Amino acid sequence: MRISIFRRAHFNAAHRLHNDHWSDEKNRQVFGKCNNSNFHGHNYEVEVRLTGEIDEETGYLFDLGELKEIIKVHVEDRYDHKNLNLDCPEFKDVNPSAEMICYNIFQILRAEIDQKFEIGIKLWETQRNYVQYPV
Repeated sequence: MRISIFRRAHFNAAHRLHNDHWSDEKNRQVFGKCNNSNFHGHNYEVEVRLTGEIDEETGYLFDLGELKEIIKVHVEDRYDHKNLNLDCPEFKDVNPSAEMICYNIFQILRAEIDQKFEIGIKLWETQRNYVQYPV
């Protein structure tokens, strides 16, 4: 029987959307207030979905306590109260947009969780805006 489990987590982080190959005017035009040279922050919510087959011996798809710890160590501790542009090497040459943060969280968790499980990530940048990977 295939089933999905979900775990939500939270982190606060600052970022700036900026393309060094563009003029300041074009950056302001494209990214608006997200291009603030002093950065700006969000209270991010992340939802992790694992899908697969239930283990007949445990009745679990995946131990939610273990999933909680994986997310804490590899996502929350990595991003919480960080400046994504300055503190996170994965965004050194990549704009830390919600889309790219979501994709990076997927990549991080994919390396930590057995390939037999499908992983899905939803990342809320605001209460009204979220991104999802994969679709």
